[in-house]
Amino acid sequence: MPAPASTCFLILACLPVRALEDPPGAVVQVTAPMPSEPLVTVLDPRNPRQPVPAQDGAEFLRLIPGFNLVRKGGTDGDPVLRGMAGSRLGILVDGEETPGGCGGRMDPPTAYVFPEAYDRIQVVKGPQTVRYGPGNSAGTVLFQRAPPHWDRPGWAAAGGWTVGGFGRFDQILDARAGTPACYGRAIGLESSCGDYRCGDGREVHSRYARWSAHAAVGWTPTPGTWLECRGTRSDGQAAYADRGMDGVGFQRRNLGLAFETRDLWDRVGKVEFQAYLNDIDHTMDNGTLRAFAPSPGFPEPRAWNPRSTTRGARCAITLYSGQDTQWILGADARGSRHDGRGSMRLGSLPVASMPRVPDATLASAGLFSEWTRACAWGGQVSAGARADQWRARDLRTLLPPPSAGQSPVPNPTAHATREQLLLSGFARCEWTPGPSGTTLFAGLGQVCRAPDYWELFPMEGVASPSAFNLRPERTLQLDLGATRQAGRIRTSLSGFFSVVSDYILIQSAFPKPTPAGSPRAATVARNIQASTWGGELALAADLAARLRLDASLAYTRGENRTDGLPLAQMPPLEARLGLACTEGAWSAGSLVRMVAPQDRVALNQGTIAGLDLGRTPGFAVWSLNAGWRPPGAPPLTFSCGIDNLFDRAYAEHINRQSSPIPGYLTPSERIQEPGRIFWLKATFKFP
Repeated sequence: MPAPASTCFLILACLPVRALEDPPGAVVQVTAPMPSEPLVTVLDPRNPRQPVPAQDGAEFLRLIPGFNLVRKGGTDGDPVLRGMAGSRLGILVDGEETPGGCGGRMDPPTAYVFPEAYDRIQVVKGPQTVRYGPGNSAGTVLFQRAPPHWDRPGWAAAGGWTVGGFGRFDQILDARAGTPACYGRAIGLESSCGDYRCGDGREVHSRYARWSAHAAVGWTPTPGTWLECRGTRSDGQAAYADRGMDGVGFQRRNLGLAFETRDLWDRVGKVEFQAYLNDIDHTMDNGTLRAFAPSPGFPEPRAWNPRSTTRGARCAITLYSGQDTQWILGADARGSRHDGRGSMRLGSLPVASMPRVPDATLASAGLFSEWTRACAWGGQVSAGARADQWRARDLRTLLPPPSAGQSPVPNPTAHATREQLLLSGFARCEWTPGPSGTTLFAGLGQVCRAPDYWELFPMEGVASPSAFNLRPERTLQLDLGATRQAGRIRTSLSGFFSVVSDYILIQSAFPKPTPAGSPRAATVARNIQASTWGGELALAADLAARLRLDASLAYTRGENRTDGLPLAQMPPLEARLGLACTEGAWSAGSLVRMVAPQDRVALNQGTIAGLDLGRTPGFAVWSLNAGWRPPGAPPLTFSCGIDNLFDRAYAEHINRQSSPIPGYLTPSERIQEPGRIFWLKATFKFP
């Protein structure tokens, strides 16, 4: 075991056992909270955190043990859970799907998430629920806003500001008002930052500016019933260090309708329905956020404008059989259409003047059922099943040329349609043996995941220029673990083992024949057999009246059984150790993050989020924070911190490589993480 990780493991093993209570006056949270139930973590996104408060959904999720981030610049990274990315990790925003439009993953779903605009974030690890759509083999993340209910007419407001190094500036305002019969809510948020510098002083092409506006009006005829109409608009720009273009437009337009009523009859606990429309209009070019250098054949900047439109609906009913049994029945459906347009001479031929060309449609409709029963022996049993009818159509007539200077090639799957029945399910048992404070759990889940847009359309197949005939991916996973609170210590341990049939692997530099006889290097999507195992350990303890320790370990290992190689894009062993001290309204703390070397790699293999680039050394990063809650009203909170205190130059293993941009990182090296950052955050809440 590498030295940093083994040191942290020894610290965990030697801790005293005491009762756990939240330290009074604590302001900054340096590790994720303990799971609220087996495999489920619930977070308040408005709590100040270290590292610097997150500005998008993926940056926020990396705080949770088991999560990693594929960095592309200053924002819009891809979240990875236990080495799994893309549609293996379900991301729902207010219950809605928001797939990005970019075929190169400039805008994963979390790119459109501003964490502080939500009331809570819930993470379910593993295939341990079937309520939130098909294919979520790694887990499910729910960004949620709670509809308010007012006992009498009133109003409330909350907001804050964050300033930090490299020109970071965020501001948010959340205002709401209502009566017992109706309510309204408006949320506005802006976030911006300049190019950051890594620990050795070099700049990374990474600046961004983003904004979002959300509004909702609701009708609440009874305390348990509400009907809400809502809409969201957002846009922004982002520079990318890993590619030849930058995002100059991320327009999101959203409309949604949601209804819920509770406690209709003795055996009907809840009825819910929602419908939504998400339109993503994304623009990228190579001349707005970077200096353009003309080259032979390309005298002007180029631009590309993909668009994705998604419609969906969901309904569910919760039934009770006695006091011990809950049964949830429901149906959901979604469909998306992708198109795009481009210009090779942006100065003389604006991209907005070009016609849009559709390339794909995807749709699914599913039925699900989830059952939970409390048992007399001090635990509960849960099980669920879902069936989805998936459909995809390839609208491409021509495919991109295989090499520069060549013409587009005919698409062998042009206008082809695929349909597949996808079956998934799980069963889980939880047991609390007596008054020991320990809960044991074991769950077995099976997920059938259809290939997503990024696996089917931008990639080639092994024996074809089209990957449209990829087989669905089937995951069988066993989850085991325990949570325990004894004395003044609380622990959570979870482990998993999965066998993945027809795992969809992305591979670059794949040799394919050419008419001239010499092979060419292609990027293909292909099916393999794979397995993964690993887990997470989290611990929190009160060492003294005002001193609290938080610690975690996370590890994932994977095998590519078809090629006899390690499964690519697996994160190395990671440990975090946080210490917080409180005194009245003041708090201070530190966070040490230690990551082991990773030498289990498969060059040029990976997922739609990134490919293995080679071995990486280990590193350790130390950060400090402080906070103050001044007495009196209105409630104010001030927090500050220094991330990467010693200005360490380092890069994560799961990463992208830099593009040749003059004045920035060396081409083809890993994208470095930010160096030392100072930040200050102030929040308020009325009344």
